[in-house]
Amino acid sequence: MQIILLDKVVNLGNLGEIVKVKDGYARNFLIPSGRARRATESAKAEFEAKRAELEKAAAAKLAECQALGAKLGGTTIKLTQKAGVDGRLFGSVTNYDIAEELVKGGYKVAKSQIRMPNGPIKLVSDSTVSVALHTDVVVDITVSVYGETA
Repeated sequence: MQIILLDKVVNLGNLGEIVKVKDGYARNFLIPSGRARRATESAKAEFEAKRAELEKAAAAKLAECQALGAKLGGTTIKLTQKAGVDGRLFGSVTNYDIAEELVKGGYKVAKSQIRMPNGPIKLVSDSTVSVALHTDVVVDITVSVYGETA
């Protein structure tokens, strides 16, 4: 199926590009989430009429994410979890815990934006975690996990 991208999509294309994707990907994800439309003649004409407006909105969103990334970059989050004497946590620190702590700190971050390349944190330590605010804005933060004995 050919679609017109209404937003930048990772590994697919930028705003305004007409790309061919599998039918299920378009019908089940891209079109319902508002990232794309079917590439019919009427949709192409409508897109060209709205192109400037969509590009302006995308630029504003990128600028907002870059400003948040500048504030968030290098931030250290401190979390306390129950741990054993050997430094292993009873449970783990997940992207939900990190997002919740960032929201408490005044940052507007969703759980899905937290990237944990090594999986959940299971030890008392300092770890580096990425926050993907936008497809072009990825910021690293430090998560310090402290243990409290039971």
